Amino acid sequence: MGTVVMYSSVSVDGFIADDSDQPGPLFDWLTSGDVPLDDSGVLRVSQASYDYTRAYWDRIGATIVGRHVFDLTDGWDGVPPGGVDHVVVVTHRPQPDGWDPEAPFHFVASVEAAVATALELAGDRLVEVAAGDVGGQVFAAGLVDEVRMDVAPVVLGSGKRYFGSVAAPHGLVGPVEVVQGDRVLHLRYRVQR
Repeated sequence: MGTVVMYSSVSVDGFIADDSDQPGPLFDWLTSGDVPLDDSGVLRVSQASYDYTRAYWDRIGATIVGRHVFDLTDGWDGVPPGGVDHVVVVTHRPQPDGWDPEAPFHFVASVEAAVATALELAGDRLVEVAAGDVGGQVFAAGLVDEVRMDVAPVVLGSGKRYFGSVAAPHGLVGPVEVVQGDRVLHLRYRVQR
C-alpha cells in the first residue's frame, strides 16, 4: 500500500495562500536558484532543493485536491501538474461541462473515497494530498502518513491555513528530514499513530 503525504509550501505562520487565494512569495524559492527543477525552464532552485524536491516529485503517483483548487487552476487544462499521472478531485459537484472524460482526473464525493481511489491509481508510488481544507480533512480522518512542508521565510498574517480547519491536537514525529535550500526550509514529519 502506498504512502499518503500532505504537502505544500507554507509561510512561517502556517498559511498556504492569502485571503484572496494568492500564494504571494511562498513560491519564490522555486525561481530563485540556478538548477532547473523541470523541463519548463521556469522552475530553478538551489541544488539542495533540487535533490530533495525532484526525488519527491518523481515518486508521486496521484495527487488529491479539492474542487476549489481545481477551479482556481482551471483543472490545469486537463494535464496533471508536475508530471503526476492522476489527480483525484474531492467535490460534490459534477465535473465541468465539456470536460474531456479521457483526462486523468477522477471526481469523488468524499476524502475517504479520494484516498482509496488515489491509492489504487498510485500503486506503489506516493499519494500527495494538497494542504488546505481538503488536506486538513484527510489529515483529521487519520489517513495521512507524512507531512511535508516547504517553509518560506514570510509571514502572511492571515489566509488559507496549511491544516485547513483542523481543530484537535495531532502529534507528528520528527522532523525526520530537514533540508535547507535557498529561501526555503524543507521539512518532513511522520504522523504519530
